[in-house]
Amino acid sequence: MEFLFILLALVVVCGVVVAPALRRRRAAQDVLRGAGAAVDPAHGHGFVPAERLDVRLPGPDPELLAAVEEARRTQDWKPAAELLARTPADGSAELRWQRVQTLAGAAARELAETPGTGGMWLRHWRVVAPKDAGGAAVQAEFLVQQAMRDPSSQDYRMILEEARTVCAEAALLAPGDPVPYIVRLNVERGLGASEPEFQSVWETVLSRAPGHMGAHLVALRYWSAKWHGSQEQADAFARRAAAAAPQGSLLPALPLFAVHDHLPDVNLVRGLYDSVVVRDAIEAAQYAVLHAPADHPVLPHVRHLLVWFLVNAGRYAEALEHLRAVDGHIGAIPWTYEQDPVAVYTAYRARAVSGY
Repeated sequence: MEFLFILLALVVVCGVVVAPALRRRRAAQDVLRGAGAAVDPAHGHGFVPAERLDVRLPGPDPELLAAVEEARRTQDWKPAAELLARTPADGSAELRWQRVQTLAGAAARELAETPGTGGMWLRHWRVVAPKDAGGAAVQAEFLVQQAMRDPSSQDYRMILEEARTVCAEAALLAPGDPVPYIVRLNVERGLGASEPEFQSVWETVLSRAPGHMGAHLVALRYWSAKWHGSQEQADAFARRAAAAAPQGSLLPALPLFAVHDHLPDVNLVRGLYDSVVVRDAIEAAQYAVLHAPADHPVLPHVRHLLVWFLVNAGRYAEALEHLRAVDGHIGAIPWTYEQDPVAVYTAYRARAVSGY
């Protein structure tokens, strides 16, 4: 009898713990298997082959990539500094924020590849030009990215505290630039700041760049964590921002990012992507894309997320429209959340082509 009870307990445990884990694994593999039957979309459809996809940026920025490649090849920081000096710090500052993120990410990757010597150009930049506001902003973002690579590290809080100090330096060097404060939002999020502490920085960001999409995405991550992943509270934040957005803003797409943050690990309901909440968020993002300036730096981010949702919803023709606009660069959510962004992106791309 005891053996039967033990056997029954094992069955229950497998049903509650193992089976969902296996389902999550199968769900992740379904996309890849589904795409495997399709012809490679790079052939005959004008898409970029997988080996040429760029994971550094969500969309093209030739000047930025030239500066990144020069820094990597020669360790010369001056092209990056000159580029940021030409990138406006007033107005929306979306492009400046994206360029700071990419430069910091490049230095972080180099350091990970070659510990101790990688990304030396950033250190030279800060030593030779300590009053350069762009260099200070890049260093602050670099420190944040370094800390986030391993939140369990004993140096995690120390690195973020240093990032907070460098953010203050960058803010003093460029008083009107919202970017140091946006980096600071991530610092406070990483340190688990209280709501009043975070709100203080957030209000400073809003006073400088009220419609900054990148800043709202950072804030959305904080509020989601603060409310313990409560979809209702995160959605409320996203809806408020979207409702107050002026014409041409991408903020109406923010609810789609909130929905993505709170989707279940495994989708067992076929109609999830046809639900009212998801459908409304997709339509709002489509509206934002349609009315935003064609050169908006965050536009590719929204298009990439729309591809993910539209393919899962079986709306392949619409997904292909966005794929044609962004193909070639995949440094955006949701692909950057994956261990192999190229494999997952190309699988979705193949599904869109074969489904269409």
